[in-house]
Amino acid sequence: MSEAKRFGNGCVASPHYLASAAGLAVLAGGGNALDAAIATNLTLGVVSPYMCGYGGDLFAIIWDGSALHGYNGSGRSPAGATLEAVRSAVGAEELPPRGPFTVTVPGAVEAWFTLLERFGTRSFAELAATPLSYARDGFPLTRATAAYMNGSAQIFTEDWSRAWHEVYDRARAGERFTQPALARTIEALATKGPDVYYRGPVGEAIASTLHGFGAFMTPDDLAAHTGDWVTPMSTTYRGAEIFELPPNSQGVTALEALNIVEDVDLGEPGSVHRHHVLIEAMKLALSDRSANVTDIDHMRIDPRVLASKEFAATRRADLDPSRAGTPSLGKAAVGGTIYLCAADSDGMLVSLIQSNFAGFGSGVTVPEWGVNLQNRGSYFSLDADHVNVIAPRKRTMHTLMPGMAFRDGKPWLVFGTMGGDGQAQTHLQFLSKVIDDGSDIQDAIDAPRWRASHVDWSVATESRFGPEIAEGLRALGHETIKASAFDGGMGHAHAIEVSDAGYAAATDPRAEGAALGL
Repeated sequence: MSEAKRFGNGCVASPHYLASAAGLAVLAGGGNALDAAIATNLTLGVVSPYMCGYGGDLFAIIWDGSALHGYNGSGRSPAGATLEAVRSAVGAEELPPRGPFTVTVPGAVEAWFTLLERFGTRSFAELAATPLSYARDGFPLTRATAAYMNGSAQIFTEDWSRAWHEVYDRARAGERFTQPALARTIEALATKGPDVYYRGPVGEAIASTLHGFGAFMTPDDLAAHTGDWVTPMSTTYRGAEIFELPPNSQGVTALEALNIVEDVDLGEPGSVHRHHVLIEAMKLALSDRSANVTDIDHMRIDPRVLASKEFAATRRADLDPSRAGTPSLGKAAVGGTIYLCAADSDGMLVSLIQSNFAGFGSGVTVPEWGVNLQNRGSYFSLDADHVNVIAPRKRTMHTLMPGMAFRDGKPWLVFGTMGGDGQAQTHLQFLSKVIDDGSDIQDAIDAPRWRASHVDWSVATESRFGPEIAEGLRALGHETIKASAFDGGMGHAHAIEVSDAGYAAATDPRAEGAALGL
């Protein structure tokens, strides 16, 4: 059994120890949870550029001490990205997984400044001091970080990745790693604000770089970007109220799965039956996500329907407790994301997730500014009849989904994970262990996980499961695949529990993170 670390006055948890330390320093210096979260995120963009950064998107849920707020900081496709134009440009029936045509407008930079303006007590420049130093003067590469960078070098082989190779081919574990072009971007943001990115030289360079490879992004696309304040969606699950963000976030997927299993006998904790029921509920919810979730302005069904008890009851009828089902399949979403959470002495809570999408994202790096551009657009469909078909200035279905849970009308859990399609699956497994079994949040995160593939419904299971789990699942009709003991593909989850005594914080052993506090 593992136990979360306990703190009386505030804490932060993230997937890299240097970033968590940066957030803790902000809390120790009198900053609030939002300040700490932004400082942590800015640092992660430097020390974990293979997961997030200055060319990606962001979603957040904030409890300000009296009210809950949601922010959708995801970007849109270029105005010129019509279905016909994109089909012609890529010359295929599907968008490629990476490259210039997968880039949507990065939303994270705007989100950082907007969140700080509303809830922060420190300036962007103050919070950017540590990441600027790491980018300009370097930080020591861990073995894991160097492995991520070296692995990506084998993937990026096209002309559009040349600038990426100029930065990251020199990654060696144990050596100090610098990113001078990225430092230039951070310094420009600190001195001139977000306009330098969306309506200035950084944005012009982004558009020019993409245009040079034939893509549709223009300076006007970046200048038009705005994020949105949104109202979190929720459902109840056995005495708790679970909050997720509305589409284009996939948060509704976890809400639907929770609703499906709430009235099902889950059996004993850790049993084959328990895992089977959770997997089957998740498969149904993922299938409904692929059929229905996209930019909320393009949805054909009210997302509140998907999150309702009534809809779950109809889907529950398709769950066979004795046999694996085969709901409709969908497109795989891989993970290249960070999740972090923060809390302070005044009760502010932040659940924040930020991403490049797949590893370094598109593989397109803006040379003079060191910005790695996301590949969120790769999830768009080129099928005219699909709900998530690409269209001008449209947001794609997004895997990013920060979470919170309340009990008795009060904040109780702040949680989330990276992991693409696995995010909703980890939410379900984590919440079931904490709510159904009363597990400590660290124990719930440490526990072995499974992940169902949305492409073929095979189920990867971490090797720490006893052999009876994989054998039992196979007997029920599941195709199982053995994963490593602490497999990164299962996500990097982090959580904070709120109590009258203060906070408990947990970090994922699958990452090189830390849960730190005061």
